[in-house]
Amino acid sequence: MAQNINPRMRTRSIAFRLISAVLLVEAVSSVVVVFLALGYERHAHFRAFDVMLHGRADSVLGAVQDAEDAADNVMLDIRDIHLPPDDVYEVFDGSGRLLGRSSNWQGAVATPIENDRHGMARAQINNRHYRLLKMAGSRIVDPGLPNGGKLRNVSIVYGAPTEPVWHAITGAVEFYAAGSLLLLLVTGPLIAWLLHRGLDPLRELAALAGRVSVNSWEFSPPESARQTPELAPLTGAIESVLARLRQSFDKERAFVSDAAHELKTAVAVVKSSLQVLAMKRRTLEEYEAGLSRCLSDTARLEDIVAKMLMLAREESGAPDADGEAAADLVGCVRGTVAQLENLATHAQVSLEVGSPEGGPLRVSAAADECSILISNLLTNAIQHSAPGSIVQARITSEIDMVRLEIEDAGEGIEREVLPHVFDRFYRGDPSRTRATGGTGLGLAISKAIVQRAGGTIAIESEVGRGTTVKVRLPLAAARVPEPSSV
Repeated sequence: MAQNINPRMRTRSIAFRLISAVLLVEAVSSVVVVFLALGYERHAHFRAFDVMLHGRADSVLGAVQDAEDAADNVMLDIRDIHLPPDDVYEVFDGSGRLLGRSSNWQGAVATPIENDRHGMARAQINNRHYRLLKMAGSRIVDPGLPNGGKLRNVSIVYGAPTEPVWHAITGAVEFYAAGSLLLLLVTGPLIAWLLHRGLDPLRELAALAGRVSVNSWEFSPPESARQTPELAPLTGAIESVLARLRQSFDKERAFVSDAAHELKTAVAVVKSSLQVLAMKRRTLEEYEAGLSRCLSDTARLEDIVAKMLMLAREESGAPDADGEAAADLVGCVRGTVAQLENLATHAQVSLEVGSPEGGPLRVSAAADECSILISNLLTNAIQHSAPGSIVQARITSEIDMVRLEIEDAGEGIEREVLPHVFDRFYRGDPSRTRATGGTGLGLAISKAIVQRAGGTIAIESEVGRGTTVKVRLPLAAARVPEPSSV
């Protein structure tokens, strides 16, 4: 069935986010560049403007001459100076007497510019903004006299309109803004294309992963994904997950196949017993014997189903109903040994328990699970031990773990069989297991119980010399939750 995709969800793709982020960074960078250009151009143009004002003010100062009067005053003569018509100026002598001013000076009031170290000021003349420079100078009257002449101080205020400066600044900033916009328009599609192309390995990886199904586990990631530092961890993770999933599916398929075979065999045995009874009239004793066989086969069928359910529960990792479990391992071992005394006596096998002195050793497992674990291991040891031998159960305490070892002197397990003893329904010798009534699930259930408790289980065996099962379980207070796995 086709899925309805919300159009808004498309904007949340990685490519869209990366492109949007890059374009946003470029846009912000362009704005920053424009503001920096504005500051730089304003500083540069007004600095040049101030230099120009100083030059023109010096020209006006040069026009101050000797007035040729008895008081040796100075006067202003600008006939030989060519100043722009929009500029304004006024000149005073040391006593404050006005020597002259421009015709367009109409009582302007200057406002000093804050934080300006060069004596600059602003003024508005004829509705136009001016920048004014106040400069002090001096002239020497009659320098040929014996005393070197007379010094006369002069002050000049010179100004020019700032519109041309701002036009130049605006033009430069507009150039920077247009260039940034053009660069954004050119690089935007280019960045989008490069990002889309750069994400091709990711899309190819996703397409290959999407082809994996229950019936097809082939997954060969492209070399481009393996060689890309950002995709290499994702590629490895996908391969690892798919490998675990495939292993899990294979195990479940084998379990279903083996379970079906076991149940089919048990049902066939019951059916054949009933068919034999129904073939002809039987005596009461024959009917009772046949029903007894059917009950025995039904009990074995019930035992298989119960163990299958138990194994499914243990492997599911479902939490205990009583919360955090903490069973006394020493008490469980002694109680289970007491329950199996009759089985051991019938098999002519002795059971011995060795445990450390002191209080109980509580492990991170429920009491019923500990009993099932110990019962499975001891039953296997008893069934495969020779008459007159001893089965030993030893308990030792470590720093944060408890070790349980169950050792027998039986026939042992072949080397090629040993790696498969924990597999479900696995039998190294089917005839021997049938004779003992086993289902092939005991060790699988034991391993599931130990792993659920956070411990480990291993088997060491040598043909003709016996078998030792080593179990390590964490103490209830020392258990650290393990991460869940597929």
